[in-house]
Amino acid sequence: MSRIGIKPIAVPAGVDVNVDDANVITVKGPLGTLTQAVHPKMAVKINGAEIVVERSSEDKEDKSLHGLTRTLINNMVEGVTKGFTKELEINGVGYRAQKQGKTLVLNLGHSHPINFEEENGVTFDVPNANSIIVKGINKQVVGEIAAQIRDKRPPEPYLGKGVKYVGEHIRRKTGKAGK
Repeated sequence: MSRIGIKPIAVPAGVDVNVDDANVITVKGPLGTLTQAVHPKMAVKINGAEIVVERSSEDKEDKSLHGLTRTLINNMVEGVTKGFTKELEINGVGYRAQKQGKTLVLNLGHSHPINFEEENGVTFDVPNANSIIVKGINKQVVGEIAAQIRDKRPPEPYLGKGVKYVGEHIRRKTGKAGK
């Protein structure tokens, strides 16, 4: 039995969950609406204020889909109620971020500034020149955009310069061995 898949998902007040005949789940909440198609082998049932995911057989594929489906639905419910954030930190001389309208402008030591537009319900917050907060209701999109920002200048192991997640540990290397 899937330890994660058998747990029911609590639906908070103010959240509306619908499942149609094609196994497409729509979750509406105070922050927005999310839609996800679920594998046809998974049965999603709404019992009052909780959602239960059931599988049709004990096949290996069905077992793995059971936990995945439950987690995706839970992330949708959490996203429309609280939302998701990823925090990034910029280290390096002359490296900085700023927000111009709905555009995030990064100066990361390249010959040109790098621009990211707010789209797909994702917004950027720049509290200071060395930190970026990516916010949104879809966990996958928030993580993907944060990873794209990090990929523009990943932290290097000698001085630690670059863009990293807050709390990420960068394995440091020693420099040249002196005489």
